[in-house]
Amino acid sequence: MRQPIYVRAINQEERSAIEAGLRSPASFTVRRSQIVLASERKERVPQIARYLGCDEQTVRNAIIAFNERGSAALAMGSRRPKSTVPLMTVAGAEQLKQLLHRSPREYGKATSLWTLELAAEVSFAEGLTPRLVSRDCIRLALKRLKVSWQRAKHWITSPDPNYERKKSGASG
Repeated sequence: MRQPIYVRAINQEERSAIEAGLRSPASFTVRRSQIVLASERKERVPQIARYLGCDEQTVRNAIIAFNERGSAALAMGSRRPKSTVPLMTVAGAEQLKQLLHRSPREYGKATSLWTLELAAEVSFAEGLTPRLVSRDCIRLALKRLKVSWQRAKHWITSPDPNYERKKSGASG
């Protein structure tokens, strides 16, 4: 069983910030303030989560953040990612471009048309990306190479060697 987690001792300055947070227009700040006060009353994480209608991990995160940063943890931080390094490198994108010039059937796929999802699957299987990426990641990698991507179109074709002759003769 986990050891119960509680907030550390709260000083007067932090207490006034928490009480002001209870009247804040930002729901994030109100919820964090409620969590901190409930934890100070020695209420356990599951009980606080049930009372506030949130997940237990949310309560734990709030308590840990308050213990580390004090009243600064009552305000919502940035949601931006810490880094925006593309998952597909320039070299990987070049390999992807070469891969798209080949048939998906060569990679064991049941279709002869590339889609962005299929390109993502094959690029992961071939080791071009460290994990399965979204179709937007593939699209952006191609865009960086100035390659225009259009949705796959189904063309009527036939394995018959005389197909082109028959098709042009039928239409006049």
